[in-house]
Amino acid sequence: MVFLHGFTGDTTTWSGVTDQLSATNRCVSIDLIGHGRTESPKDVTRYTMDRVAADISSLLDELDIDNTVLVGYSMGGRMALHFSLTYPEKVKALILESASPGLRTSEERKERRKNDHALADRIEREGIEEFVDFWQEIPLFASQKRLPDKVRSEIRQQRMSQSATGLSNSLKGMGTGAQNSLWDRLDELTFPVRLLVGELDHKFVHIAEEMKKLNPDFQILTFSNTGHAIHVEESRKFGTIIEELLLIT
Repeated sequence: MVFLHGFTGDTTTWSGVTDQLSATNRCVSIDLIGHGRTESPKDVTRYTMDRVAADISSLLDELDIDNTVLVGYSMGGRMALHFSLTYPEKVKALILESASPGLRTSEERKERRKNDHALADRIEREGIEEFVDFWQEIPLFASQKRLPDKVRSEIRQQRMSQSATGLSNSLKGMGTGAQNSLWDRLDELTFPVRLLVGELDHKFVHIAEEMKKLNPDFQILTFSNTGHAIHVEESRKFGTIIEELLLIT
């Protein structure tokens, strides 16, 4: 199993899940470019979806992984979907947590790119701490305020450890505005695809429902009383659900 984290995340965000699964599965967590212990080059072109997908493919080859159950969260979910469509022979099954196929129209993507670049410039200008103060308060993460103080502190420290250049270039290179729409390619996926969403994350519940309309073979699993980051808010339940999915994959 290969795990791809979200924006501002790293391999440690999956530890609660991989600790549970590693007894019976080979679990590989990857720090995507600009995050964690992976380098944060200044060249924005190194952060494109195609370049990052090629990085992941090379890493799988290096690890002698012929095909995998690919798990991606949020940004990592968009990357996992892009990878699956680019290297379908390397994917056995795809599990997307709170992820999307991008924005449907060029006008939406143009507006989002403008906003992503403005946020990227803000990170570089004002630094990581100011950005983390802002980021942890956005509505998408409101349900995380219910987490124990210790867990919230760990999440904050993990975000604070990131590189300003890495986060900025990630937004510019593989933010939602930079991603080509994959909506019209969902029917190309012939292996099992599971869409995991938290019921409090209304936007991504709707996106999952729209994705299933385009490929009825997709299965949606909704976690009750949970928000965007299911694997953080309900790591034990998340791991158990994946274990059950593996039995039928």
